[in-house]
Amino acid sequence: MKRFKSPRQLQRFASIHDPIANLFQIPRHDMLSHHYRELRGAAMKMWSEIAHLQVA
Repeated sequence: MKRFKSPRQLQRFASIHDPIANLFQIPRHDMLSHHYRELRGAAMKMWSEIAHLQVA
C-alpha cells in the first residue's frame, strides 16, 4: 500500500489501472515500426474518447 492513504484508495486505483494499462501495452516483437505507430495512435484515440479529452 505504498503511497496510498487508505485501502479504499488503493482499490479504486487498482480496479481501473489494469484496463487502462492493457490498452497501451502493445506487443512490440515481430512488428514493423509503422504498424506499431498505427496501433499506438489508435490506442491514444480510444483513450481520448474514453477520457473525454479534447484532441488537438
